[in-house]
Amino acid sequence: MSDERSQAGWRTKVGFAIFVVSIGWPVLIPLLVLLGVSATTTAVFSGIMVVAAEFLLIAAAAVAGKEGLAFIKAMVFGFFKSYGPPSEVSRTRYTIGLVMFMTPLAFGWASPYLAHYFPGLAAGQLVYSFSFDVLLLISLFVLGSGFWDKLRSLFQHNAYVVIPEKPSAESTPQ
Repeated sequence: MSDERSQAGWRTKVGFAIFVVSIGWPVLIPLLVLLGVSATTTAVFSGIMVVAAEFLLIAAAAVAGKEGLAFIKAMVFGFFKSYGPPSEVSRTRYTIGLVMFMTPLAFGWASPYLAHYFPGLAAGQLVYSFSFDVLLLISLFVLGSGFWDKLRSLFQHNAYVVIPEKPSAESTPQ
């Protein structure tokens, strides 16, 4: 029985390593560009990596087995859950998150109109777009999981808003 556990542990570790390698493939693409590899070679290598990554994921599942795959899944989702957004956030954090959330939306709406007045805006459009996309994603974590529920309710027909009433001046203790 202890041989099975040590073998399963070894298989799980190897399966996890293969899983990490299959997910980590895209890191090599910018490295190829930095090394001066031609665009054609980089494109061919990228296509091969996509196919190889799929085969590596299947191999990781086969090597790790059912128990190992469950362990890997628990580790990965446990990691993301521990760093996920909290359910409740302070008013200050919520306000900061809303500003972070609305800034990319406002920039995306206004940038076509402002490009005429700011010539450098059109030149750096990719950098601005990427930066604001990252800001938008970060804002979702700053806002907390309660905001995720609010966003999800926008797409549910039968969702209703419940706004808590403010306490009146008469009912607050002094």
